Amino acid sequence: MARIFGTDGVRGLANRDVTPELALGLGVAAAHVLASHRGEDEDISAPHPGHLTAHDDRPLALIGRDSRASGEFLSAALAAGMASAGADVVDVGVLPTPAIAHLTAVRRADVGVVVSASHNPMADNGIKFLARGGHKLADSVEDEIAARMADPWQRPIGPDVGRLARDAGGAGHEYVEHLLASTNTSLKGLRIVVDCANGAASQVGPETLRAAGADVVAINASPDGRNINEKCGSTHPEQLQATVVASGADLGVAFDGDADRCLAVDSTGALVDGDQIMGLMARMMHRAGTLAHDTLVVTVMSNLGLLQAMRAEGIAIEQTGVGDRYVLERMRQGGFNLGGEQSGHIIFSDHATTGDGTLTALQLAALVANEGDLGELASFVRRLPQVLINVGGVDRTRAGSDQALAEAVASAEADLGESGRVLLRPSGTEPLVRVMVEADTARRATRVAESLAEVVRARLAL
Repeated sequence: MARIFGTDGVRGLANRDVTPELALGLGVAAAHVLASHRGEDEDISAPHPGHLTAHDDRPLALIGRDSRASGEFLSAALAAGMASAGADVVDVGVLPTPAIAHLTAVRRADVGVVVSASHNPMADNGIKFLARGGHKLADSVEDEIAARMADPWQRPIGPDVGRLARDAGGAGHEYVEHLLASTNTSLKGLRIVVDCANGAASQVGPETLRAAGADVVAINASPDGRNINEKCGSTHPEQLQATVVASGADLGVAFDGDADRCLAVDSTGALVDGDQIMGLMARMMHRAGTLAHDTLVVTVMSNLGLLQAMRAEGIAIEQTGVGDRYVLERMRQGGFNLGGEQSGHIIFSDHATTGDGTLTALQLAALVANEGDLGELASFVRRLPQVLINVGGVDRTRAGSDQALAEAVASAEADLGESGRVLLRPSGTEPLVRVMVEADTARRATRVAESLAEVVRARLAL
């Protein structure tokens, strides 16, 4: 049987791949498995007074979602499954993934659940679980949940069934206050355009930056259940770029649907990607003596230019596989406090247990307030031309085992030498093989990437 969990939970077309029946079963299994892990992570904050906390003999679950219409019935199915398995459930409504992670920790919940497909189109949706303390689950625990779905179980009855409560809005306010406590820099005098992707941060994103003192121009902040990520947000920054220039803003920031990532735009409308943001944050923290072990954790997708810039600053680099969960695992293992992905998933582990787009925007804006123009600041990370081709209609499971394809990659790497690199990998969330090439010129990178993409199509054809 194929593994139902990918690199970021269960994801697929809502109501066909990700169904209410699946959500119900996952809710039951997760309640059983994560309740059995209670007490394993006690290095978390005490619960805030006045909040619902775990019943002495019942686990507590928090459920939140992004703004997709399908999230409404999937959240309801998850809550029903968990309550039927004896867990108390608090539905916190539409909030960013990092907000749910934070609340899972401070309210000492046994499990947090996020219903979201992040940057994917509106028709998709997904389910991901957070362990006690707000961290993403290990692969082994996800597999345990999947296996438990087929097991018989004893249903609680009478007073032993779980209860369902709905948050009245305090969760969002609590999250904003948490973000504001991460910096003491006023953003007064800065104009910031915020593209909320019509997603989970449509309210808390602009609210946080305004509360910090910024003059905020919010765009794509009117979710209607259907317009999430539609030609907006971090995957479509064109509207943000134009609005920054037209409004004379100092910078712009763009979130994705669940607001766990952030990309930026400088005052000229030029894009500042996750690598450049990480480089800026790492340099600032390194110079302030707050970058743990003087190390930045990135994935193998980060641009070679970032690695070169960090080396010049005396900052070490740790690289992981693709996925912010693997970045976080390495950060926890090594005691590092900054890491992330080129896509804008950036983890400040002194303040968060996962990537947090609003936190990133706040920290970046504070840097601009203190040090000046974003474009000039980011220019020290000289990005090498990078070409990414997503090859569809192929068998991604054979990407790592085809000998002829491996030989083609080795030949391309030899041709590029130290002036570039090749990364070929199957997508963890989509039916694609990704071919990424960096080189000293865009023309060379394109030529090598297109050549390898043709080999992928020929060798891995269905």
